[in-house]
Amino acid sequence: MSSDSHTGQVIILNGTPRSGKTTIAKLIQAEFDGPWMDLGLDTYVRAATPERYRPGIALEPGATREDLEELIPLFYAALYESIAMHSAFGLNVVADLCHHDDYSRPLGILPDCARRLEDLPVLFVGVRCPTDVLKTRQDGDDRTVGDLARWEEAVHQPGLYDLEVDTSQLTPAECVAAIRRQLEAGIPQPSAFQRLTEQHLTPAPLALDE
Repeated sequence: MSSDSHTGQVIILNGTPRSGKTTIAKLIQAEFDGPWMDLGLDTYVRAATPERYRPGIALEPGATREDLEELIPLFYAALYESIAMHSAFGLNVVADLCHHDDYSRPLGILPDCARRLEDLPVLFVGVRCPTDVLKTRQDGDDRTVGDLARWEEAVHQPGLYDLEVDTSQLTPAECVAAIRRQLEAGIPQPSAFQRLTEQHLTPAPLALDE
């Protein structure tokens, strides 16, 4: 499922923790044709990010970690450059992420990431789930309803997607089927990432202050 024989398809799943993104990504890997490389949050944070810099790109909205904020744009830039490289080599990529800009100051990370995948086939999927349903999926997580509501609001800004799925209404298999149908129909033009690229927002800083 790529736009041509030389470029891999990219699917970015964006949503809150516990919204079902990881399950959807695993089903895509299992059911879609060809190799689908997982370059999502769990892979990047748990396997690649040094422990002292965690949660890295998984830093919660409103959390106070200014020591991480100068690094998060770099982490995202490197991750997206890796996604672009995989696609350039003809490998499909699925990445489940929690994009938001609720830091001590706006970092403009999502538009910068979109620019890094310019001219590549990217399907940007919003994975939604109401806060009350998220609360039932906590499984020992101590986030409050307020915490979850802040996640839900922050992650889905500015709300530009090619496709949205609601995991409180659809099973993971139904979400994957909807994604398959969208890929077969073609990514809407201009795509969500093209629209994000065109937004004239302040680029995220890509070098540490000296």
